[in-house]
Amino acid sequence: MSVTYQDIIYRVEDPVAVITMNRPDQLNAFTNRMLAEIRHALAAAEADEAVVGIILTGAGRGFCAGMDMGSLDNLSSGNNDVEDLSALKANPGDRALGDNFQVTFSYLLSIRKPLLGAINGACAGLGFVFALLTDMRFIEKQAKFSTAFSQRGLIAEHGASWLLPRLIGSGRALDILWSSRKFDGEEAARLGLAERLCDTGTAVQQATDFIRDLAANASPTSLRVIKAQVYRHLNMPLGEAMKESNEWMETSLKRDDFREGVRSFMERRPPNFRRISGD
Repeated sequence: MSVTYQDIIYRVEDPVAVITMNRPDQLNAFTNRMLAEIRHALAAAEADEAVVGIILTGAGRGFCAGMDMGSLDNLSSGNNDVEDLSALKANPGDRALGDNFQVTFSYLLSIRKPLLGAINGACAGLGFVFALLTDMRFIEKQAKFSTAFSQRGLIAEHGASWLLPRLIGSGRALDILWSSRKFDGEEAARLGLAERLCDTGTAVQQATDFIRDLAANASPTSLRVIKAQVYRHLNMPLGEAMKESNEWMETSLKRDDFREGVRSFMERRPPNFRRISGD
């Protein structure tokens, strides 16, 4: 089904798909439509063999300021009258990973390809949660973060209480979640939220370069399985994780990618790994 996006821009330039939240006048605050469009675009990127990795970013001077206040007002008043989004229904992510990855936005962790956040400005509320749910964060120095949950009479939403302590520790997580204080990209790097600290205007390019390097040197199937290992094993005892890794390693030893990886190393040439779709 052909879909015209209204609140995002989606473009693919082999091997990268870029999803740009595109409501710059509202600092890319989420609408119900934008959330559905992001989900639909992620499914499209998963299904496209040209795509090795995906970047999520924002247009203008913001990444995402959280949920649009109009949408929040509808929620607080019990108004469920929203536009029909049936054309945007999609089910991205690997359901074989289990139910933990099918609760509201936890599906982002099950996307079968690397998902990088290029965080270029204001990042607050649910936008902050989406940043946490990306696999790596490329954060520009001037980006501004805040949670605001406690100041709105809310609690840490959609897995922030699970994700944030694992990234930066419980004390730092409580500092941020309790106080709702603002902090910039440089502090985000010091805290451990930024895998890459970027100069202004360079996050998307640095994330693109990272994916291009992966596409040139790494097996897309290996990327997919390693991602699944990391997130599944956060929920497992060590012994169970080791057993599953041993089983998956036996499978990987039988793949064509293993043979190609060895041959390319022996022949001193770049590997030619098979791209993957969402199957």
